[in-house]
Amino acid sequence: MLFRQESFFHWAFGVTEADCYGAIDVDTGKSILFVPKLPESYATWMGEIHPREYFKEKYAVDEVQYTCDIADVFSKMKLGALLTLRGQNTDSGSICREASFEGISQFQVNNTLLHPVIVECRLTKTDMELEVLRYTNRISSEAHKEIMKHVRPGQKEYEMESLFQHYCYSHGGMRHTSYTCICGTGNNGSVLHYGHAGAPNDKTIDDGDMCLFDMGGEYYCYSSDITCSFPANGKFTPDQKAIYEAVLKSSRAVMAAIKPEVKWTEMHRLADQVHLEELVKIGILHGSVEDMLKVHMGSVFMPHGLGHLLGIDVHDVGGYPEGIERVNEPGLKSLRMGRLVQERMVLTVEPGIYFINHLLDQALANPAQSCFINNEVLTRFRGFGGVRIEDDIAVTASGMELLTCVPRTVEEIEDVMADRGKSF
Repeated sequence: MLFRQESFFHWAFGVTEADCYGAIDVDTGKSILFVPKLPESYATWMGEIHPREYFKEKYAVDEVQYTCDIADVFSKMKLGALLTLRGQNTDSGSICREASFEGISQFQVNNTLLHPVIVECRLTKTDMELEVLRYTNRISSEAHKEIMKHVRPGQKEYEMESLFQHYCYSHGGMRHTSYTCICGTGNNGSVLHYGHAGAPNDKTIDDGDMCLFDMGGEYYCYSSDITCSFPANGKFTPDQKAIYEAVLKSSRAVMAAIKPEVKWTEMHRLADQVHLEELVKIGILHGSVEDMLKVHMGSVFMPHGLGHLLGIDVHDVGGYPEGIERVNEPGLKSLRMGRLVQERMVLTVEPGIYFINHLLDQALANPAQSCFINNEVLTRFRGFGGVRIEDDIAVTASGMELLTCVPRTVEEIEDVMADRGKSF
C-alpha cells in the first residue's frame, strides 16, 4: 500500500515522505521540519539518504532537524505553549492523529486551539490550490471521456475502473484515485457507494444499461470528484433521457444560483424541487410539488446531500463548524456542509435521481407519500438504477467557475460515444 501523506501535514508543509514532523512558530512564522534519522540499511532498499539541507531546499522551510531531537529543539526555543492538532472531520468522521514524541510531557500542550483555526484556513483555496484542482479536474474529465468512447455491452464494470486509473496515471501522473471508483451499471447505479469490497464493480455490462461512473483522480494529494451517467450502448432511450435531463436541469439550476452568502441547504432544497417538478412531468409523481416537499418526497429519489467541500480530502474539512448543526430532515441530514457558500470554496454539485427499491417500498407504505406516486409508471423504472451528474466548482465573487469539463447534454454524450473505437 503506497504511503499517502496526512492531509493537514500536507497542507502545511507539502512533504511527501513518511514519519516527519513539522512546527511553525506562531509569532515569527518560522518553519521547522523534523525528518527521521535513517539507518544505513535504508540506502540499500530505498535509495540515497539525503542530508537535512536537501529537505530544507526541497520544501523551502527555515530549518530542518531530526525527529529524535524534537524535545531538545523545543526546549532551546523556550516555548510558552505547544499547540498540537487534534480534531474531527465533521464530514468523514475521521480524527486527525495528534503529534506525540518522546519528551512531550515537559511542555504545556494545548490540543484544542489549533484544529478549528487550520480548518478555516483550508476551507477557502489559494490561487495555487485552485490551479492544482483545475489540473485534477482536467485530467479526470479527459479520463471520463475515454470511458464514454470505450465502454460497450459485454465488458465488465471493473474494466472501466481500470481504464480510468490507467488514463489518469499515464496522462496525468496521478498515482492515486481520490476514492474507490464507483462503476455502477443497470440497477447497480442505485447503490450510492457501489464498488466496495462486497460489490467490486464486477457485473457484466448489459445492452440497455445506464452507466453511473463516479471516479476522480488525485494529484499531489488534491482531489477531483466527477460522476458521469450515460447509456452503455451510446443511445438514450426515452425513459433514460427523461430522467437524465431532469437531473441535468437541477444541476444547472443550482449552478446558476450559487454565489457567496447563499445557504448550501437552500441549494439542496432547490435540487429537490426541480427533481419533483420533472418527475411530475414524466408521470412518476402527481400532485402539488409544494405539498411533496412538506413530506420530503425529494429524499425518496435523492437520499444523499447535494454536494460537499473538496480539496486535499475528497470530503474536505469545514462543513459543520461549531455552532452550525445539521438539519434533521431526510436528505438534508446527509448534506455534508451546513454553512453559507464563500468565495474560493471548492464544492461538488452532484444531484441525482435513483430508484432504490427499499426507499420506494417505504414511500408506497407511507400514506403521506404514496398519495403522490403513480405506481403503474414507477414500476417501469424499477431496476433502472440511477442518474447522478457530479461537477466540481470553485466559488467566485459573483458566481462560480466550472472546473469539470465533460459532455453533459444528451446530444453531447451521444456524439462522443458515436466516436467509440477512437480511444487511446
